[in-house]
Amino acid sequence: MKPSLLYAIQGTGNGHVARALEVVPILRRHFQVEVLLSGAQSEVQLPFEVHHKRKGLVMLYSKKGGVSFLKTLLHTNFLYLLWEVWRFPVHKYEVIVNDFEFVSAWACKLKGKKCLGVGHQAAFQSAKVPLPLKPNPVGKLVLKHYAPAAHYLGYHFKSFDTFIKTPVIRTQIRQMEVENKGHYTVYLPAFADEKLIAKLEKLKRYRWQMFSKHCTAPYSRQNVEVFPVHNETFLESFRSCAGVLTSAGFETPAEALYLGKKLFVIPIKHQYEQYCNAAALAEMGIPVAEKLNKKGLKQLKQWCKSGKAVQVHYPDRTAQDLLRFIAPHIPESKPLLLEGAI
Repeated sequence: MKPSLLYAIQGTGNGHVARALEVVPILRRHFQVEVLLSGAQSEVQLPFEVHHKRKGLVMLYSKKGGVSFLKTLLHTNFLYLLWEVWRFPVHKYEVIVNDFEFVSAWACKLKGKKCLGVGHQAAFQSAKVPLPLKPNPVGKLVLKHYAPAAHYLGYHFKSFDTFIKTPVIRTQIRQMEVENKGHYTVYLPAFADEKLIAKLEKLKRYRWQMFSKHCTAPYSRQNVEVFPVHNETFLESFRSCAGVLTSAGFETPAEALYLGKKLFVIPIKHQYEQYCNAAALAEMGIPVAEKLNKKGLKQLKQWCKSGKAVQVHYPDRTAQDLLRFIAPHIPESKPLLLEGAI
């Protein structure tokens, strides 16, 4: 009988959920897998059963493109969050794999259960990853302790440390036929639509396909087309664009780099992880703007005019890396189930 495994996903944003599309099928070949999804802000649909849904701890944004700590505090019921943590049945599983998910990580911490941390945020357990020039002790503390684990497998734009691997690229992305139809794909979910459209309209020579969490039907404003966030529509724009304008998250920039697309990033204000990502991308030659102000628009215009794609090599080693990481932590009575898989 296969070992039981919980795969816990942070549902804020699309990156963790997109990575689960690759990771969960790999795990299901060797484990009895149940899935926990914490938070509900992702537009990527999961094609498999989610066994546990929890509210978790969700960060909320202001209309100006930054994390709003006030909105987050007012939105969070901390007594209910503590109840979710304490009541979660972590001892039901032989292996727990956590992609920056709060509830199961802290349930393991409080109940003495081993938790294995995987994902981009796990990479920040290393002192070797690039950091922004301006220190942020609170942000650093959150990255290290939001989802504590006993062991980590990190992903980053480069292998900055022995336990850090290059990004998990979805099979759907790896199999794409890439072309350039001249438009620019925009995904800046922390910005209010009207503010972002007003900025992009100033760069009249260029066509923008903007994806918004706030609209329900496509519409156009001069040189800006606005679409609801839908995976297939977004991927078609992404596949055929001249470049990608996005926040300094991880999965979308990593996939743009893999496809050989020009990339321009604007980190979400007050989100320390995004400043760290921006620092790593800047080291690689990716243009970064703090704001879409006059200076930022000038940078963006120059990027549209003469920017070039940065070349990367992201081999498909997700299964090997993941199973090598998990194998030492499965029950001693079931080690041969992974034989030949790694």
